[in-house]
Amino acid sequence: MSPELPPLVDAEWVRERLGEPDLVLGDCRGPNAHQRGHLPGSIPLVLGSPPPLADPETISELAVEIQRRLGRHGVTGDERLVLYDRGDCVGAAASAQAALLAGHPRVSVLAQGIAGWPGEIEEGAVELQKTKVSLDPHPEAVPTWQELRDRLDDPALTILDVRTPEEYSGRAGAPCDPRQGHIPGAVRLDYELLFTGPGQPAPPERVRELAGLPEGAEIVAYCHSGSRSTLAALALRSAGYDARNYPGSWHEWSRHEELPAER
Repeated sequence: MSPELPPLVDAEWVRERLGEPDLVLGDCRGPNAHQRGHLPGSIPLVLGSPPPLADPETISELAVEIQRRLGRHGVTGDERLVLYDRGDCVGAAASAQAALLAGHPRVSVLAQGIAGWPGEIEEGAVELQKTKVSLDPHPEAVPTWQELRDRLDDPALTILDVRTPEEYSGRAGAPCDPRQGHIPGAVRLDYELLFTGPGQPAPPERVRELAGLPEGAEIVAYCHSGSRSTLAALALRSAGYDARNYPGSWHEWSRHEELPAER
């Protein structure tokens, strides 16, 4: 069994462990970008992200598909899997959530991605070794609107809205959404405050100060369509929170007329 893995690592952490047999670096930018230049020993590994408007059945089907994708790239679930992207961590954090959904027990994201890599870069294609994957899906890794609806009054869960004040209040929002406002009881926190730069979360103590919650608290973050909130969830996990991203976010919630909304 591989050692435990923090949810976020930096370039120095990776450099010190390059070549260790249980460390797998996954490049989430796509095979063409990987071929043009990648971290030493890494493989192209695009897992995608959970789709909006997804129900529990869709999430379960996606978990199985992600398991197949991992197997096609030689990822078994026994390794420490570190994912990286161009640098903003959006793609890597989304793929990390997908891998967790598939049941991979040790997944991390490289802060600042390839943009912050100070070492050598390799070029060219790599040969992938297909393998069989034996993982138990973890559907709880992806919150659904049904879960949030059923837990609106759960004091153990903090729902965190990381959009702008105008979006939160309902004064502004995407024109594609039939309703504006926020999920009842949601607390607002600008996701940008959780970062000191692209792909670089603020120090854990600063994140905890902003969140105002005890370490280990359960948080579900959302935005409009899941990109800002996947970053927020990453920063929160790196600070010791049990944080998940709700990929459907307001884009999904606003379409279910039976779901309550506040302005």
